[in-house]
Amino acid sequence: MKNKLQLAAVALFGLAFAGCMEVREKHENVRRTVITGHAGGAYEPRNTTKYDLENQGVFVLMDKPTQVSVTTSGVQERRLEDGRLEVVTHIRNRQNRRIQVQVSCVFKDAQGFSTGDETPWQNVILTENSQEDLRFLSMNNQAVRYTIRVRQAR
Repeated sequence: MKNKLQLAAVALFGLAFAGCMEVREKHENVRRTVITGHAGGAYEPRNTTKYDLENQGVFVLMDKPTQVSVTTSGVQERRLEDGRLEVVTHIRNRQNRRIQVQVSCVFKDAQGFSTGDETPWQNVILTENSQEDLRFLSMNNQAVRYTIRVRQAR
């Protein structure tokens, strides 16, 4: 009896707070309750373009400290003779203090999916108000797009 009350409480909680509906099935003289997510199939994803700067931009700052401290004055790209993509960026320290960041580049195909070619995170020390040029080179000729990512050093 106690188990039935607990099951009923869980079912009611699911109905009241999760927006679920109750579906009852009858099978070989046994009645069981199945709680489903909703009536009528799948949902479309929500907020697909919210917080997706890494999918759209070529230079992204991954956390708040780098948003305050780091900027870029430009990104230059060119194709090498063998078809690989070379990317050069100017990373500038906006602070009056020395900072250390990590920088990585993800090379992508024409549709924005990674080609499996991602550079490892490299540590960059920027002195007060200084600028550094960083160069990234794709490992294959499949790269069409890219995203340079900057985060606070760990």
